Amino acid sequence: CCSLSPAMESSEMESDILRRVRALLRELDGHHPSCQSDRGMLRWTLHKKIDQNPNSSCVLVGILVKELERAERGDLRHYIIPLLHTLMYTLIQAPRIPDELCARVYDFCKRLLTLPKPFCTVGLDYASRLKVERTAPGTWYQRMVISEQSLRSAPYPYQERIFIFADPELLPEAICTALATDTEAARLSQSPRGCMSCVVTHALQAALGDTCDIHGLGAQLRALPQGDVEHWFQQVVEAVECAGSEGGSERGQHTARLERIYHGLLGSVPAGNAPREGLQGTPLPNPDISFHLWTEDEQLWKELVLFLRPLSQSCEPDCLGQDLDPIEVQDILPDCACCERSRFSVLSTDSGIERDLPAQEEPCAPCAPCAPCAPCATNTERSRLHRKGGIKKKPSPLDSVAFLQAGSGGAGAKSPGKLPRRSGMPPEPAAPLQRLHTARVVLLGDDRILGRLAQAYHSLRKRETRRVFLTARLNLQFYHIPVVPGQPHPAAAADHAGPEELCEVAGYLGRADPWYESNINTLCHVIPKLATMPSSPSRALVTDLFLTDVIAYYARMGTQPVCFQVHAVKVVFRDPAQEPAEDVFLTELLTQVQDSPCHRELSTTKRKTTLDGPGIDLTVTYRKVVLSDREKELALALRSTGLLMKAIPADEAAGRGCLSVTLTEIVRTNHLAGRSFSAVANRFKTRNIKVRSPEQRPFTVRLDKDSRRTYRDVIGLEVSPCLEPSYCLQKTRTTKCSPHETEDVGLVKYLPKSLLLPINTFAGVIQ
Repeated sequence: CCSLSPAMESSEMESDILRRVRALLRELDGHHPSCQSDRGMLRWTLHKKIDQNPNSSCVLVGILVKELERAERGDLRHYIIPLLHTLMYTLIQAPRIPDELCARVYDFCKRLLTLPKPFCTVGLDYASRLKVERTAPGTWYQRMVISEQSLRSAPYPYQERIFIFADPELLPEAICTALATDTEAARLSQSPRGCMSCVVTHALQAALGDTCDIHGLGAQLRALPQGDVEHWFQQVVEAVECAGSEGGSERGQHTARLERIYHGLLGSVPAGNAPREGLQGTPLPNPDISFHLWTEDEQLWKELVLFLRPLSQSCEPDCLGQDLDPIEVQDILPDCACCERSRFSVLSTDSGIERDLPAQEEPCAPCAPCAPCAPCATNTERSRLHRKGGIKKKPSPLDSVAFLQAGSGGAGAKSPGKLPRRSGMPPEPAAPLQRLHTARVVLLGDDRILGRLAQAYHSLRKRETRRVFLTARLNLQFYHIPVVPGQPHPAAAADHAGPEELCEVAGYLGRADPWYESNINTLCHVIPKLATMPSSPSRALVTDLFLTDVIAYYARMGTQPVCFQVHAVKVVFRDPAQEPAEDVFLTELLTQVQDSPCHRELSTTKRKTTLDGPGIDLTVTYRKVVLSDREKELALALRSTGLLMKAIPADEAAGRGCLSVTLTEIVRTNHLAGRSFSAVANRFKTRNIKVRSPEQRPFTVRLDKDSRRTYRDVIGLEVSPCLEPSYCLQKTRTTKCSPHETEDVGLVKYLPKSLLLPINTFAGVIQ
């Protein structure tokens, strides 16, 4: 059998890659592949092919650069960001890319700066990364592995984690179990030693090229003890970060430094005499992914706090108790004995002034007739200065703007407790807090779990306004993967909504970002099918690779947020003794006439229905939004069977701050045969609306399509855009100081007024 020549093999490989790239572009144009099972897998299969043959990474980068330049000339802007993401993900994993090719990509990213958002934003991000990558090859790969695996590294002390949240009442148990099993298996397949070896191998090969003996290097790293592997890892990280941070350093100096590390690691084998086996790929480890069943309202906040302060640090000096209330600490760490003691021993009866502290009842016995021993004197002084933990009186939030500094990225949280400084000593400068942790929260499900997210996010922002903890330390990002089970869950069946109606947010994101539609929205029905496949080697191969890789790709490359307005609703109940309820919603609010359980009221309702028609009388007051963006106050009095408020626009061109209200009005028509009733749909857009039942007839209110969030016996409601809690607090402070000031002044006008929920996609909104 004749073998193909290298030139023919290279030509066939290039033709195959080009065919795959063109198929990917056709899918962006709406021409889906003939085999529906290939939808959403074209990008994944393309990158997997490159993983199997690392030498083809340069070919793929060259083809993608040509396609980008062709899209630029033809003004095919919807191709640019998908091709750019595909190219950059290839660059991260490629063993080595020629500098000439990187220069072409860098120049293209700089040209994107002349285009509007999101092209200029994505171009600036990638141009800055490529500038560092050209000086120190492998920097992007190294930083990604260090942060995702939380490896200890002084030059790059960042940490990331992916949190997957799923509501067990909305998804079948089989899906939750399969996802938990797959993510746990992916997490256990990684080890710190293996990840450090990958960083060392990738950095040395990126700098030395095909002269690097990958097999010998891997064998040497496997033979070394754990401590030695960590030593060489720290050496490589320091060299790469030093070259990446020094703008004027040359690539040759960086290569020479890594070559010395290579010689020291391998010993007697020089780099130039290594067997030339071509470039070998270094796998990109799976990120740290944790799967959570969302069963508690405060579970998101607790998991984020534990990410910043793990259980192993809960009783150390830098523990949770310095920044949170003891009761909050006990809620997070119920089994911590130190926190349990602090909860019951927090009351302090002294004034807090040092001179008022009681004298020692049992003075220490002196070691000599003249003076006490030095250690005893030191212990006495320490006992006078170091007080036990007590309840510190909370200062009013109006007296501090620490949360404002934290919200703007500055130092805002109070520093850990220290001994009081002596008079005459200069105060120590407070070190600014850095956001070294990034939490990527992925929500699996439909619009109902996003409604829960809006609730949790609003609660978190209110908690942060009272006491800044997460804001100054954590970079919080949200992601959404729609999942619609084939068999409706009982909770889903009770909501009487189809798959399209339950995934309005995902549908909007798919229309705004074609790459999100191609890679993420296609998982809507794929995940249930893969999760319910019978256990077999083929199932393990598909799920463990595909689902984990797609979630990792989305979390890594989805950096452009789409912000949705959260709306606040105030519900007034029929019972005057019942306090009005306040809640928030993200997608929709639905009101319906409530059936009266009382027989007397039921008979009255039947008589009135016969005369006036179905429904109840309502008074509606709202501010109508017109094309000129001016608001007009209107009031209506009508008979209606209910109304529906939609917060997600039907297309990406419409504004995301308005409510689309559909009010079903019952119109009575008198004629010779009697009277008839017809339903007429009144539609309008508004930002603020009030609904009241003048007859005190109750109706129900359901939020975010979730039957669990239904209010009954309601006679009135008010809906308005939810305000940012920090804005409300600072506005109250300003009003207290200047009661007659109506406009926003001072710090208030620089704060975001509305509470927006950001959900990351690959491109944001492409106009």
